[in-house]
Amino acid sequence: MPAPSSDKALPAEKKAAQSRISAAADELVALSRSIHAEPELAFREHRSAEKVAVFLERSGFAVERGACDLPTALSATYGDGDLVVALCAEYDALPEIGHACGHNVIAASSVGAALALASVADELGLTVKLLGTPAEEDGGGKQIMLDRGAFDDVTVAMMAHPAPIDLTAPGGLSTKASGQIEIVYTGREAHASVAPHTGINALDAVTVAQVALGLLRQHMIPGGQLHGIVQEGGIRPNIVPARTKLAYYLRADTLADMHRLEERVRDCFAAGALASGATMEIRRTSPDYAEMRNEPWLADAFGANLTALGREAMPVPGEFRGGSTDMGNVSHALPGIHPVIGIDPAGFSMPHTPEFATAAATPTADKAVVDAATALAWTAIDLALDDTRRAGMLAVRRAGRSAAE
Repeated sequence: MPAPSSDKALPAEKKAAQSRISAAADELVALSRSIHAEPELAFREHRSAEKVAVFLERSGFAVERGACDLPTALSATYGDGDLVVALCAEYDALPEIGHACGHNVIAASSVGAALALASVADELGLTVKLLGTPAEEDGGGKQIMLDRGAFDDVTVAMMAHPAPIDLTAPGGLSTKASGQIEIVYTGREAHASVAPHTGINALDAVTVAQVALGLLRQHMIPGGQLHGIVQEGGIRPNIVPARTKLAYYLRADTLADMHRLEERVRDCFAAGALASGATMEIRRTSPDYAEMRNEPWLADAFGANLTALGREAMPVPGEFRGGSTDMGNVSHALPGIHPVIGIDPAGFSMPHTPEFATAAATPTADKAVVDAATALAWTAIDLALDDTRRAGMLAVRRAGRSAAE
């Protein structure tokens, strides 16, 4: 792991990268604030993707809009070195509460890191690749882009996610594997007073299933989680509900554990159908998200670089051992990191809340954009300058590609 360095001890490449970010700091903050001001949902991030594309084109990158046949994905490249470093830029928001996961900070910091690395790409033998990855919150954009080849030439992939405080040990946020399912029960309408016996109550199926799920919680795999909502529950109290719809997330520490949990969960939903007489349909609403595997050396390097910037990382508290990301899928295919950077140390607002959305457009979030961009760029430079690690990462990717073929 590279040791924290004073400014005087910084390699010339790190100084150049930091200078490039400093010169563009106002523009990077403006990009973050602009994305924050116009939140867009999964696969509909047209304005956000265009803002990123225009910024990178102006900076000399070759930009492909609509990458991987996804209208709001993009791929921007600079340089032609053998070490291909991908920075992942997320920019989708959440319904009603906007950028309550801080993806505006992610996008701007990844753009900043790409800009910095482009300034030293020739000296370090780099190809810098900024991937605009849509639909992290709902839809698994990175998995789709993996399947369609966007990461095939990438050696390592990186991004930094905002959180209330800096967390770099062990390597950042520990995320869970997850699966998203939609359950639809279909029954038969009837007058709830005159002839209820002629109906099949799809809402009864929901009640039975949720009771079964509640009982299952005591016996779930350690680390397992369930959370869901009823999206449709009937029309009027005097009409026996003929259709109900639920959305559920299943999480576990590993993808294999999540699939084992799903078997039990499906039985609970089937019990609702059996008890009520309704029919049931279950379908996936997103690709599965694998647990994040932070590459240890890269994660430690990022932590050291945050320290060199004067930030103080905290141990990962228990309440942060959750959440899921499609960056986990990327980390199962190639070396990658998903560390976190603090944007609200005083308020300690949690992601996916209106308070965190507010925190994502504050001076501390603006500073996080610049610091995360610098730490990401420095981490890639550390790798490029370490001949042994560089050769090792390249070998890992060659082996991975051969196995895939």
